Amino acid sequence: MPTVSVKWQKEVFSSVEIDTSQPPYVFKCQLYDLTGVPPERQKIMVKGGLLKDDADWSTLGVKQGQKLMMMGTADEIMKAPEKAPVFVEDLPEEEQVVAVVRYPPSVRNNDLDQSSHLLTVATRDLFNELDKNVKPVAPMQFWTVLRKKYPQFGQLNNGLFMQQDAEECWTQILYTLSQALSLPSSSENLDTVKGLFGIELVSRVHCAESGEESSETESVYSLKCHISQEVNHLHEGLRHGLKSELEKASPSLGRSAIYLKDSRINGLPRYLTIQFVRFFWKRESNQKAKILRKVDYPLELDVYDLCSDELRKKLDAPRKTLRDEEGKKLGLKSSEKSSGPVDKDVKMSDAEGSKDGTGESSNASSQGGLVHLTGVYDLVAVLTHKGRSADSGHYVAWVKQENGKWIQYDDDNPIPQREEDIPRLSGGGDWHMAYICMYKARVVPM
Repeated sequence: MPTVSVKWQKEVFSSVEIDTSQPPYVFKCQLYDLTGVPPERQKIMVKGGLLKDDADWSTLGVKQGQKLMMMGTADEIMKAPEKAPVFVEDLPEEEQVVAVVRYPPSVRNNDLDQSSHLLTVATRDLFNELDKNVKPVAPMQFWTVLRKKYPQFGQLNNGLFMQQDAEECWTQILYTLSQALSLPSSSENLDTVKGLFGIELVSRVHCAESGEESSETESVYSLKCHISQEVNHLHEGLRHGLKSELEKASPSLGRSAIYLKDSRINGLPRYLTIQFVRFFWKRESNQKAKILRKVDYPLELDVYDLCSDELRKKLDAPRKTLRDEEGKKLGLKSSEKSSGPVDKDVKMSDAEGSKDGTGESSNASSQGGLVHLTGVYDLVAVLTHKGRSADSGHYVAWVKQENGKWIQYDDDNPIPQREEDIPRLSGGGDWHMAYICMYKARVVPM
């Protein structure tokens, strides 16, 4: 890759690399990091005039060590806030969702590395750009910074970018945002991302051979739906995912032994992410393979029976309130029964009017105050993978809008979809099959 120097105002930036396999817009994103001048304001003089975002480097004659001239005005430096800051924990939960969009560009925790800070800024800028535009947005700055933070997402094969795992990318981004948006100065060390997406698990670890038993707690950002010949439905796969075997040293036996780990959900998030574990390493052929098996999933998911006894007790009262609210809409009397699971993970109620377009309880959405989770979730997004190979294929997003309508996002081509077609993305062939599902909590006011 050639390196050039760039003169901007009174400053000269030397040894700036140009990746000629990428469009000039990526180069402009690099200069944005150096100068603070947004790509759309940059005027860079090259052979034949100004450098265009989609120009072909091979026709521009840029040489090693060449000096380029750039003009443009940097973003305004942040001024001190006129109003006192409002902390994330004091916001309604709906506003916590967009807290990342308000992340300050020039302030970062002392414990946060520069690449994590830049990725958080790029994420914020990308969401702002998406909010402002009705036309397609090329996330080049975000993409560039993501590859700098996590180089595995920039791996090449024969000059082309390799297929990467979407769930791994999602988890890495959440981990970075969690670090950037946490408040280490707070005595409670509040974590916005963990509150929105974090799942608390409590596990019983038992060794049948020695009789040893212990408990463990952990926080994860997604539940795993393990797929086997016995799994036909999401709920079955989640049950499999919460049970596992592990081999570790046994103090009483003085050697390694097999332990059974049985996990339960002990803390629920506002947004529940579920990964269908479709990719695995095939030892016989020494390569990644994809499981094509059809696994059905619902529009409404109830995870009550996957929760710990402690969490179930907390959910019982809110679930009764939710049922009573939905019953009133159907003209039914208030139920006196305790809140248990409902027919696996299908519907809590068939009342279509029981929730607004966002999938939340109507009462909760109208009051912006504190709410109780119920263990019931509504599907709001699906990420599908199309293709038989784990190392190739195409990812497509299917997202529920605030008005209740579904949109398929295939790169820059949004296509309206019918809700009844969304559960059909369940696999079983070469067509789109769900890889990640996101569910939004149905809540009741406190």
